[in-house]
Amino acid sequence: MSTPKWSSGGSSRKVKSGSKKQISGASENLDEVADRTALIATRLKTVYQKSVEPVEKRYRYDYFFESPFLTDVEFDAKPMVLLIGQYSVGKTSFIRYVLGRDFPGQRIGPEPTTDRFTVLLNGPEERTIPGNALSVHPDLPFRGLERFGVNFLSRLEGSQLPSSVLRSVTLVDTPGILSGEKQRTNRGYDFTKVVRWYAEKADLILLLFDAHKLDISDELKGAIDSLQGHEDKIRCILNKADQIDRQQLMRVYGALLWSLGKTMSAPEVARVYVGSFWQEPLSSMDNAELFEMEEKDLMKDLAILPRQSAVRKINELVKRLRKVKTLAYIIGYLKSQMPTMMGREKKQKKLIADLPNVFRTIMKKYDLSPGDFPDITDFSNKLAESKFAEFNTLNDKQIAELDKVLNEDIPALMEMLPSERDTPASLKAKMQGTDPSRNEVAIPTTTAKFGKKKEDYDANPFGYGEDDEDNYWALQESADKLESAFHELGPDAGYLSTKQARDVLVKTGLDREQLRQIWNLSDIDRDGLFDLDEYVVAMFLCDAVIEKGRPIPAELPSAVIPPSKRQLVNKRKNASAV
Repeated sequence: MSTPKWSSGGSSRKVKSGSKKQISGASENLDEVADRTALIATRLKTVYQKSVEPVEKRYRYDYFFESPFLTDVEFDAKPMVLLIGQYSVGKTSFIRYVLGRDFPGQRIGPEPTTDRFTVLLNGPEERTIPGNALSVHPDLPFRGLERFGVNFLSRLEGSQLPSSVLRSVTLVDTPGILSGEKQRTNRGYDFTKVVRWYAEKADLILLLFDAHKLDISDELKGAIDSLQGHEDKIRCILNKADQIDRQQLMRVYGALLWSLGKTMSAPEVARVYVGSFWQEPLSSMDNAELFEMEEKDLMKDLAILPRQSAVRKINELVKRLRKVKTLAYIIGYLKSQMPTMMGREKKQKKLIADLPNVFRTIMKKYDLSPGDFPDITDFSNKLAESKFAEFNTLNDKQIAELDKVLNEDIPALMEMLPSERDTPASLKAKMQGTDPSRNEVAIPTTTAKFGKKKEDYDANPFGYGEDDEDNYWALQESADKLESAFHELGPDAGYLSTKQARDVLVKTGLDREQLRQIWNLSDIDRDGLFDLDEYVVAMFLCDAVIEKGRPIPAELPSAVIPPSKRQLVNKRKNASAV
């Protein structure tokens, strides 16, 4: 985020005889983590209602930041994914691809077909929910949308359907952003303010671009500007990239990054996923391998959202708390500068005109960060419609309570997260949702789309032969036997967390040094998690040591390396040889 103008800067199943016990222990651990996360959400509500909400009400946070007070349902809500882009960039097609099916109210076409905000929800039957009903639903976090009026609510719709994906996340499709003369059309509501409201609630924001339409219209720029402060949530998608050749793709990718660099205020380069994100086969196979890898990365980003739910809620509350504290100092300072009797109106106008210096004074006096201050133009307009004489004075006791939340309560909550004692990779693995049934996002897997023929193994139940060096895996039979045991351990989105995998290995009875070597050989992609293939390799190595008395090898034999990991291993070997 850029610094405001007014800132002066500075400030095989043979593990051991107790395999059933291992499975039971892992399941109990999963429930324990889910219970811990639910407890964190409950304590966040208590902290907010006791220490933060009274300050928000005293200094009118809902008015100055146009953000309503939080309700209980917002702390319990599932992760939300917001999709933004110009019309005909493939937002609705992307949702359909992720869900693996059509959904009620779906509209797809080259023209601006999606003319409303559509919230996709899990439910027992297919139906659409009108916006007015959606905004007052007691179990959904959309009550704050009432403030945008009837014109907006008539353009809001809920789409309910039974979906394994929507059990874990909520998807929000937005109207196609207009360009050229179309952007002058009056929507009847403030589009950018609605986008800002959703951005505050969202866990992931996907900005979609068409490889043939890289122009960023004024309305799209306004929407991107409204995402300021949420850059960590933004991922960009360059869609329909299969319709251009490799040389054109290189140029288009560079042009997109250049445009984003001019539009987004954050100095960091945005992560851009390149591909064709729908179910149809690629138009050109020139970049099929690249597109497949990009799609896997994006789907993994989606899959980990439920596991990050608790830490995201803490993060959002901390951001809000810092803004509340800054607002309290601003309002308290303005109130202290007002005369007791005469000349109030004149003094108020003078303070508003001198607001940049006022902000600098407050920042230096209370050692605040410039990023916690509101937009100076919007804040000036809000102040002009207020009476400083009616403002409340600074309450030192409330400020001390906010400091206590930041310095004691929030760190105590963070310590409850199992991730705090582990590496950043295991952080993602251990962030569970409040409901264990919501901890996995189903990821679409299609090989035909990328021009791959039906795998021989799918047609031959006895797998590949040793003559097929690229696809033969010596542990395939073990993998078939261990698959059910792997799933009984409770993997999230196909991965065992660091603690789950560690517990399985510890129960083999091997010593610490042996387990360290086995982990290094098994965790092939070095992400701190075990997928099925890596779990099978680990069990194979443990079995070789325990049952056959073999030494642990310095490196895995090529036939033992899962085919899905061989390219990564070869790349690592080549890099070390240079």
